[in-house]
Amino acid sequence: MEKLFSLEQIDAVAREILSDDKLCKIVLFQAGMGVGKTTLIKALVTALGVTDATSSPTFSIVNEYQSTQGDIIYHFDLYRIENEEEAYDMGLDEYFDSGNWCFVEWPENTPNIVPEQHSQIHLELQADGQRKITLKNRSN
Repeated sequence: MEKLFSLEQIDAVAREILSDDKLCKIVLFQAGMGVGKTTLIKALVTALGVTDATSSPTFSIVNEYQSTQGDIIYHFDLYRIENEEEAYDMGLDEYFDSGNWCFVEWPENTPNIVPEQHSQIHLELQADGQRKITLKNRSN
C-alpha cells in the first residue's frame, strides 16, 4: 500500500491499514521526528476499539491499552533505548512473542530483536503538508 493523505483523513487511513489481510500484529513505524508516527498509532488504536486516552510512551517506553473487545495493544517508543540489552531487559522480545498488537516507533534502535514476520510503515512529510505512507508486510 502506498498513498498520500492529510491528517483529516488519518482515521480512514488507519481503518484501511487494519483491513489489509496481510498485516502482521507487529508493526514498525519509520519516519523522522514530527511526521506523524504517534498520531497514526493513536488512530490505529482507536480503530481497534480502545476508548481510553492514548499518549506517546516517550518516557515510559511502552503503553498498554485494552480494546472494548478485550484485545491488548502495546505502543512502544524506542527512541530513548540506548542499546539492545536494555530492550531485552524490559522484555521487548516477550512482547513481540505475545501475539498481541505491537506498534513500534524507532525500531531501528533494536534491529536484532525485531521478528522476521512484521509489517513496516514508512511515513514521509510532503511539501504540501500531506503524508506519504508506504506499508510493507514481511513474513517467513
